[in-house]
Amino acid sequence: MIVLQLQFLLVPFLASIMGEAQYLMQDAALMSYIDRRILSLENRLEKCNQDILDYVEEFRDFSKMVLSRLAGLNSCGTEVKREVENLLTKVERAQRDIDYFGSVRDSNTCIEVDEDLVKQQLLEEAEEKRKLKLMLNASCDHMLTGVKSLKIVKKTGDKHGSWMKDPGKKHTKIYLLNGPVNNVIFEFANIMTFMESNHTLKARRVTLPYPWEGTGHIIYQGFLFYHRHGSLNEIIKFNIQRRNIADQMLLPGAGRIPVYQLSPFTKIDFAIDEQGLWAIHAEPETGGNLVITKINHITMAVEHTWDTTCSSKDAEAAFMACNILYVVYNFPSGGTSRIQCIYDVLNGVNTHETPALHFPKRQGSHSTIHYDPKEQQLLAWGDGSQIIYKLQTKQK
Repeated sequence: MIVLQLQFLLVPFLASIMGEAQYLMQDAALMSYIDRRILSLENRLEKCNQDILDYVEEFRDFSKMVLSRLAGLNSCGTEVKREVENLLTKVERAQRDIDYFGSVRDSNTCIEVDEDLVKQQLLEEAEEKRKLKLMLNASCDHMLTGVKSLKIVKKTGDKHGSWMKDPGKKHTKIYLLNGPVNNVIFEFANIMTFMESNHTLKARRVTLPYPWEGTGHIIYQGFLFYHRHGSLNEIIKFNIQRRNIADQMLLPGAGRIPVYQLSPFTKIDFAIDEQGLWAIHAEPETGGNLVITKINHITMAVEHTWDTTCSSKDAEAAFMACNILYVVYNFPSGGTSRIQCIYDVLNGVNTHETPALHFPKRQGSHSTIHYDPKEQQLLAWGDGSQIIYKLQTKQK
């Protein structure tokens, strides 16, 4: 009887133990399955990450290749543009030579001189001179005889730069353009503000859309005229007050060699005198001699061009005053600057009899010298110093 009772008690107990063991086995199998699935997902994610890294690396290589090819295209485009501009310049000069040689005969042949033709040529030359005198206001009759004194106004900025007034305006503002490549103009209310030690804090900053090249820029009638950096011979006319580009032009023949051997950063130099805006540059075809171009500052059109006899070798700067080009020379190591070549576009001065004019007291070099026709003085930048030179003049 007792045995039967024990059997009845053991059967449910054993059944419950076996059920729990079955559940445990099922849970273990489920956990194993979940582990396998998670491991599989981790492997897939790792492969996905690796594929993404491979794609990123391939994209980087592709981007580098595209940028390299774009840079090559830009370089080729710039080179083609330069070659086209050089070709146009050569065509223009060739046309001038053809026109010249077409107007003369071989000097070795014996021909009769057509008196009417000679008279016509003389009349045309006289008419050309008359037009030039009208254009350039021949009443401007003084010339430089000496540089009598200097005043160092301030020493600020880099070794190369330019500072100036606007001779076409009645205001007394001073402008500073620092460095051979930059795009920021500092405008000062007057020279006293400019001379203060913390002058940049009181200056009005004007940012240009394109940087300038060299130090030959000029300000006239409220506009900055400058050689655009990176271009062969593009001239920008920039409205300082409105802060926008008013006009642009290409100066034929310019930009291939430095205008002055001792100022290699400057390919085009601008000048202002009593007659307005001029551009000065040098050309290989002239043996490195300077070329003067009269520019209409309103229309940005070339009015006339002169090939001068003044060499760019050992020259450091030049300026125009009353229709005369004055070229300043120095030594490569620096020394006493001197005006050693002048060129009168109206042939009113015998340039061969003019003695050299030396700058006073100072040893060094100039990166720019600009003539101020209002004050009849020179504003120069010499080794980081801003200098005013007083002039001596006489009637031509």
